[in-house]
Parts: sequence; structure tokens; C-alpha cells
Amino acid sequence: MPIQYPKIFIQTVIQRYEKGEEIKCLSQELHISQSTIYHWRKLYCSLQTPQRTYTPKEFDAISRRLQKPEHILEIIRLSGYLTEIPLLEKLTTLESIYHQLDNQYSVYELCEALDVARGIFYNHIFRRVDRSSRKAEQAQLMLKVQQIFDNNGQRFGSEKIRAILAGSGIRVSAKRISAIMKELDLHSIRPDAKKQLKKRQQYVKQNLLERQFSAEHPNQIWVSDITYFKVNPYWVYLCTILDLYSRKIVGYRVSRNASTNLVTTTFQNAYQERGRPKSLTFHSDRGKQYTSAALTQLLQKHGMKQSFSATARPHDNAIAEAFFASFKNEEAYRQEYTSEQNFRISVEQYIQFYNEVRPHQTLKYQTPQAFEDAYQAVL
Repeated sequence: MPIQYPKIFIQTVIQRYEKGEEIKCLSQELHISQSTIYHWRKLYCSLQTPQRTYTPKEFDAISRRLQKPEHILEIIRLSGYLTEIPLLEKLTTLESIYHQLDNQYSVYELCEALDVARGIFYNHIFRRVDRSSRKAEQAQLMLKVQQIFDNNGQRFGSEKIRAILAGSGIRVSAKRISAIMKELDLHSIRPDAKKQLKKRQQYVKQNLLERQFSAEHPNQIWVSDITYFKVNPYWVYLCTILDLYSRKIVGYRVSRNASTNLVTTTFQNAYQERGRPKSLTFHSDRGKQYTSAALTQLLQKHGMKQSFSATARPHDNAIAEAFFASFKNEEAYRQEYTSEQNFRISVEQYIQFYNEVRPHQTLKYQTPQAFEDAYQAVL
């Protein structure tokens, strides 16, 4: 029969252990097996924390529960996947969590989770604040330039606009104003204004498709358009480029500004991704981003034809409009976007689904990617 020790004796042994005496020494001195003392320690030793006191048994149970998430994190780190994620994407994700959860997690915890140096994260946050301030200032300046340009019959160039701004206490260089006017596609009076007008009008009037939405091979005709969606208090704009042969989205970009730069950047990315195609026709509506001199010059530089829908005729660009309808009905209207990053991820995932998973009736229920692959297979 096991020896029954008095509780006060057990407590005395445990107190001596907690003061630093080894279990082995206590066992030899008191002629008690080490396993018995270990058992007592499990039952009676206490662990103090600011919140509560734990017995060793409770503490061991907590330790076992913590092992699982620790092992999961270790597996993620050993897999090497974290190193494959671009640093900017990590920083954007961490910033979103940091703000959305109202500082629920410390910067140390956030950075350790995605293996990002805290200094880099802080620099990213502060620089974003600086960029946001600069962006707001730039938006106000662009508005003032547009107003001065319009209020004066669209006659003034950058130097005259600079002088008017200086008169109201806004000091800015003519070079910066010139860049803004280029971005807004504002052109002051020039000696060859009549010649340029006729050339531009002749170019803009072309509708090379005339609602014939078909192509004989990939990279023959691209169609493009811009749509917008409200995320929290601000609007975001989505520009897409679609290949008319396969209906595949070959380029897209999300921005808070529906600027000419949004379209030119989307085009340049798609142009490089598709292997710098030749003899391409680029079709769109007559929005200012598409009729801008910057885009026209870019397309002409690459030897491409530009085609436009007729004014107030959305059906002239029906394929691009149809994609946006699908995106909104099948994805955007079913989501509650909490941030621009959240919207970007949604766009990326839907376009991948649209290109690689979603069958199209026009393509005999093949996906755009499969339709293009079939074309390449017979070459």
C-alpha cells in the first residue's frame, strides 16, 4: 500500500524545491522516490503570472496547446514560401492588418509573422503618410490648373498658369505645371492649332470595328475600358485590356485615379507580357484617357491602329462592357471591400478565374486560356 504523507509535509518539501533545492537531493535526504516528488510538484507547485496562478498541470496543458501553432509557423518558415512573397506585398498586407484591427497586434508580432524587419515596416508607414500628403497636394494643384485653363478659354500654357498661381500665393515651377497639363491632356493654343485639330478629329472619328467583335488570331485586336467601384470613402478605378480573339484579359491595373497614366501603364504592361505584338488594333471609347495625346503617341510609336466607339454608343465597345458586367455581378457586388488592397486581391482572383476557369459561350464553352492554347497547338 502506498505511503500516505501528511499534506503539511508535502507542502514543506515543495517549498524547499521552489527555493532552489534539487529533487535528487531531497529524495536522498528524505528517502522519498524522485517520481513521488515530481508528482507532488505537478500537483502543488504554482506559477505566478500577472493574470492568475497556474499549477504545473495547467501550465503543461497550455504548453501542449501552444506547440501546434508554433509547429505550423515553423513549417511555414521552413517551406521558404515567405521568401517568395515580394517585400512590398508583405508591407501592404501588414499595414492593412495594423490599421484594420486597431493596433490589436504589436508591430513586433506583425513583422515576425511575415519575416519583415521592423525598421523597414516603420519606414513604409511613414513614407506612405508622406506620399499620401504629396498626393493630396498634387490633386489640389491639378484641380487649380484645370480651373485656370478652363476659365481662360483653354488658351494658357504652363508659364501663364504659373504666373496666375504665383499671384494667388502658390509657388510652383512651370515644369511641374507642364507635367500636370500633359497628365490632364491639356493643350494650349499653338501656331499650328488648326492643323492639329483637323488631324486629331480625323483620327478620333475612326471606328475600325463597327461592332464586328471577332478576330482571326490572338493579338490582332485588343479592346479596353475603365470602370470604377467605391471602397470605403473613396473610388477606385479598374482598367482592363481584353484580347478579342480569345476574350482573355491580357492586362489590367487598379488605381485611385482615372488618369491617362492608368491606361498607358496598363497597355505597356500588356504589350510586354504578350511579347510586343505587331499590327495590333486598339479599340476603346472616347474617354479623355483614350483620346489623349500620350496614348495616341504611344500606340503610334509601336505601329498600332487606334479605333474608337461612336459618341454615346456603349454597344460599340460591348465586349469590354460585358466583362465589367460579369465582374460586378459575379464578384464585386457579392463582396464587402474593406480596403483598396482587398479590392485588388479580389480583381486578381476574379481575372484568373475568368481567364482559366470560367467557360465562355462565344468560345464554345472553352475558357479563354484553353482557347488560346488550342490556337497555339495547331501552329
